Amino acid sequence: MSITKTLFGAAAGVALMTGATQSFAQDMEEITIGYFLEWPMPFQYAKVNGTYDEALGLKVNWVSFDAGTAMSAAMASGDVQMSVSQGVPPFVVAASAGQDLQILDVAVSYADNDNCVVGAELEIDKDSADELAGKKVAVPLGTAAHYGFLRQMDHFGVELASLEVVDMAPADGAAAIAQGSVDMACGWGGALRRMKEHGNVLLTGAEKEELGILVFDVTSAPASFVAENPELVTKFLEVTAAANAAWNSGALFPEMQDLMLPVIAEDAGMDLDATRETLDAFVFPSVQSQLSERWLGGAAPDFMKGVADVFVESGSIPASLDSYSGNVNIGPLSEVGDM
Repeated sequence: MSITKTLFGAAAGVALMTGATQSFAQDMEEITIGYFLEWPMPFQYAKVNGTYDEALGLKVNWVSFDAGTAMSAAMASGDVQMSVSQGVPPFVVAASAGQDLQILDVAVSYADNDNCVVGAELEIDKDSADELAGKKVAVPLGTAAHYGFLRQMDHFGVELASLEVVDMAPADGAAAIAQGSVDMACGWGGALRRMKEHGNVLLTGAEKEELGILVFDVTSAPASFVAENPELVTKFLEVTAAANAAWNSGALFPEMQDLMLPVIAEDAGMDLDATRETLDAFVFPSVQSQLSERWLGGAAPDFMKGVADVFVESGSIPASLDSYSGNVNIGPLSEVGDM
């Protein structure tokens, strides 16, 4: 059945996630996709139900990562063919180093679900952020959290040289701030929620967006894989878009989200309340929106250039590309009907 045509109402959405779809597998028998635990998303409902396997006509293996930088390395080695919800900053770091990666869709926008938390005992907020000088900070380098950290420190006028920055995955940063071994920690998802139990954020998601600190993830893949498997990639994006549309239909059909939520929560390794709280802070743009000027149709390359230049100025990467337009491929997504 056609994934696009079946997405009419909650009942059709259920059928979509369990029905048969046309196979577009070429010469491969299986592929491996990277994703994050404690990062609940609608695609996981299709993942658990085997919808991707049926749509692609091959076995889809899933491997979890704790940072987008590790996803880049896995795609470079050929161990992973595509990654779902890779942060833009780690993508930019890899692309700037010469890795031929392409953005295929906007996986999720989440300004409130990626941030830095200051230890409660310091009693530092946005009005006293200059007191961070000399403090120890846990940051997953080369990630969206790293980019947000750099932009916030620049906004508050805190010199990076005055900070002791330690490279830590979000889960480790959450443990470190809980133990008091760091003064501030940056991260996302479940780790961010745990960080907030021991401190406060300096800026809200809305305040960050006002400063131009966008936070979104993408589906990414090596350009060679996309070129060799365009129909397979399109079908993968179509299943993802259908899952997002099914979840987004919850405003009209709450039973759809009630059906999907426990499946997503279990696959993400989270309880229902935490999953709901996280998803409520996520935005899953429609295909039409993703292809618009605001996202992949215009703003994305310029935004990536801005991210890269911030990393260059901070000394995190040696150089940026002149343009990142070649790292955005809207071809496969353009073949997906709007959802």
